[in-house]
Amino acid sequence: MSQATRILLALIAGLVIGIAAASASADWALAATKITQPIGSAWLHGLQMVIVPLIVGLLVTGVGATADAARAGRIAGRSVVMFVILLWSATLMSALLVPMLLKLWPLPTAWAEALRTSLSRAAAPAGTVPNLGAFFDTVVPTNVVTAAAADAFLPLTVFAITFAFAITRLPPEPRALLTGFFQAIVDTMLVIITWVLKLAPIGIFALAYGVGAQTGAAAFGALLHYIVTVSAIGLVVLLAAYPVAAIFGRVGILRFARAVAPAQAVAISTQSSLASLPAMLKASAELGAPATSAGITLPIAVAIFRATSPAMNLAVALYVAHLLGMPIGPGALAAGVATAAITTMGSVSLPGTISFFASVAPVAVAMGVPIEALGLLVAVETIPDLFRTVGNVTMDVAVTISVARADGGAAEPEAEIVT
Repeated sequence: MSQATRILLALIAGLVIGIAAASASADWALAATKITQPIGSAWLHGLQMVIVPLIVGLLVTGVGATADAARAGRIAGRSVVMFVILLWSATLMSALLVPMLLKLWPLPTAWAEALRTSLSRAAAPAGTVPNLGAFFDTVVPTNVVTAAAADAFLPLTVFAITFAFAITRLPPEPRALLTGFFQAIVDTMLVIITWVLKLAPIGIFALAYGVGAQTGAAAFGALLHYIVTVSAIGLVVLLAAYPVAAIFGRVGILRFARAVAPAQAVAISTQSSLASLPAMLKASAELGAPATSAGITLPIAVAIFRATSPAMNLAVALYVAHLLGMPIGPGALAAGVATAAITTMGSVSLPGTISFFASVAPVAVAMGVPIEALGLLVAVETIPDLFRTVGNVTMDVAVTISVARADGGAAEPEAEIVT
């Protein structure tokens, strides 16, 4: 049984037992949360303790990976430029679309209030993000250690980004030394996250029991609402790959759809961009990208470019804020957009639950959004993760064709060229 399956079963069992206990005896069910809630909170604290070093490490390695790839040559440089443009465009799209979607299709008030009450006991402040009035006064930290200790993640993010760009200006030897040091920090934090997630079925069961006991069946409806909302953002990014291929790759949309379909099938069955690489290479070749171009762009794409990740990571953070009734001001939204777009470039390709916490938690914390709800949302990540993987694979092929076209390497029959 996979870890994702165990976590999902723990979620369902916790909710069902909590609902059943509340139906049998509401007082007894709520009294039991005095035991289950501290267990769930302790598990969440194990995840929260790695957030500060993980954010700094991902920002530094993300900027470093982008700079190193851009130095690798003409094709690599063009690929990275297009990656960055698409990542930031997708993230900004998410920042605009998610609030609109939640306004048009909000979580029912009764469900939101019930979940908010049940999660509030496990909540821990995720940090203070200044409003727009205090933005310019606090955005640059006077003491980075104090900012980290106070969980002031917006100024900490600004410092980490500035520090990361400064590292790229160093000579190769010290640059490699510092980048390797922060990569080691990221890898170490991921090991700790792996350890903590081995206890995820216990922690999630404890949290889910409290939610089920206090909210009843509303929890299932809220989780479905979350799945649809976040998956919709991944679907938008996936569909955007088709016009990207048509406009910049000069490939007919139907032809692109036929060529990329086998790679999408592999992505669905494996939920891995890396496993889809051979199929992506074949699709790119069928669409006219030379092996010399695709052989550079696609490996870089699999390593550092995940088109759907920043948009969907930001969507998760915005959804949690909506769930908890937290207003997100311009300063918090700017911190979330920057963190989502940049940390994606430095995140490693990990499956399931590990990548969910490693990529979403820094965004949520940078925005000042508590992460206790992530303990429940990770259990249903399997469905949004399908949209993540298929969207990434589709956009990887679209970018590969576009870079090949810009390099003069992709040639389609005249009838297939989109004008």
